[in-house]
Amino acid sequence: MNILRLASTPSTQEVARDLPLGSAVVTDHQTAGRGRLGRSWETPPGTALLASFVMPARPLASLAAGVAAAHACGPPSRLKWPNDVLLDGAKLAGVLAEVHGDRVVVGVGVNLTWAPPGAAMLGAGTDRDGLLDRLVAGLERWFGAPDAEVLAGWRERAETLGKPVRVELPGESFEGLAEDIAEDGSLIVAGRAIAAGDVIHLR
Repeated sequence: MNILRLASTPSTQEVARDLPLGSAVVTDHQTAGRGRLGRSWETPPGTALLASFVMPARPLASLAAGVAAAHACGPPSRLKWPNDVLLDGAKLAGVLAEVHGDRVVVGVGVNLTWAPPGAAMLGAGTDRDGLLDRLVAGLERWFGAPDAEVLAGWRERAETLGKPVRVELPGESFEGLAEDIAEDGSLIVAGRAIAAGDVIHLR
């Protein structure tokens, strides 16, 4: 993978979207980083792995990216639907997958030496370049995997399944048991398929 390293940039996603397949952008600091659902993603300079990767578009891209990130972060890490990476129940990393034609730009932010209140971090002993290498290898492996394998890989790391959750959608919210994920990656909550929205673990 061809990696462009920047000291600072408003958003690795914005830089990566104009790059060819097989490219990545890594920075020490983002001034206008974005997460899912339009949320901002801000960390002090040098305290996180902040990167975006240009991958071929595929079904279940968001789940494949989440599985890759969870494996890169280590065996204790778990997944909250659709692709937040958790450590001991707290958010360790965020993943954002944005489709642009035949490509998907995968943004990943992993807390290394700083985390906001209530979040998790890997710690000062983490080798950031080693984490990046594992992430690149994981993205290539999971983006090349069949859909059934991606779903199985996600279920294996799932923290959401089997938990009572609250689903917040535009104009409504409801609670129920997170039962499974469907073939298209939707979360099944109380028999209802949720393709997008905010899912909150209730315990």
